[in-house]
Amino acid sequence: MDKLSVMNAFRRIVERGSFARAAEDLGVSPALLSREVKLLEESLGAVLLTRTTRSMSLTDAGQLYYDEASGILDAVSQIETRIRDGAGAVRGHLKVNASSSFGQTVIAPILPEFLDAYPDLRLTLSMDDRVVDMVEGGFDVSIRIRTAMPDSALVARKLGVVRQQIFAAPAYLDRVGIPQSPQDVLNHRVIGFLLADHLTGWTLHGPSETVTLDLDPTIRVGNSLVLRDLLISGQGIGTLPEFVSKDAVARGELVCVLPDWELPAPEIFAVTASRLGMDAKVTAFLDHLSLALQP
Repeated sequence: MDKLSVMNAFRRIVERGSFARAAEDLGVSPALLSREVKLLEESLGAVLLTRTTRSMSLTDAGQLYYDEASGILDAVSQIETRIRDGAGAVRGHLKVNASSSFGQTVIAPILPEFLDAYPDLRLTLSMDDRVVDMVEGGFDVSIRIRTAMPDSALVARKLGVVRQQIFAAPAYLDRVGIPQSPQDVLNHRVIGFLLADHLTGWTLHGPSETVTLDLDPTIRVGNSLVLRDLLISGQGIGTLPEFVSKDAVARGELVCVLPDWELPAPEIFAVTASRLGMDAKVTAFLDHLSLALQP
């Protein structure tokens, strides 16, 4: 027996004063309502309604059940209304997870404008270069940069694509020489990103061919911002995503090596535990982030 459904039916019968009118409102047969009330009375061990061919009235037990059931149904309705209203409002606590480099170079600069737009919002931004368990961490959304998202129960929304190229400092290239072909990279000091799929092998796509290089990086670091700074200091040659490299390139601290060659471009995904996780605050954040990622 669906207690809330029965409560609602009983209240409708009492308020309409008729099984037939209540059944019409609910889109069921009077016989079904009569049977449900009988089962309810049997489960309670009390008569709730006294009926004759011309009238119907509540017993004392029936009045008590009507009053209490009405309070319960009204409370449930209020809860549902509050949740629906809240689902459309950008408020509450938004918990975001992202890699350190993406969090610092892309998300952090857009936060002031985003928080000013939604003053009722609380925000936690967690930055971790390793993939975290969203459910265990209690995150609403995780920003992940991958060549492909594995099949899972998670729901992923694609936000953009990241170019990855080879970079070095002008001083380093002046000292060691500028690679003229992918194979020339093998004669250089390579700095690798520990968590990258291409740590020991670069697949480079050029104008007319694809070349794969087997590498043994001399220096390996677990943070792409540290990798960028090592490149700027002239410690070697390495790959960087565009969102990490572009400011250093604009300042002349790094130059793109073999500019006609690129590594496979990973995609930026916004991941939620389920579609129900895409509430108003998550949607507002991702819309704001998507605008920032537009070229």
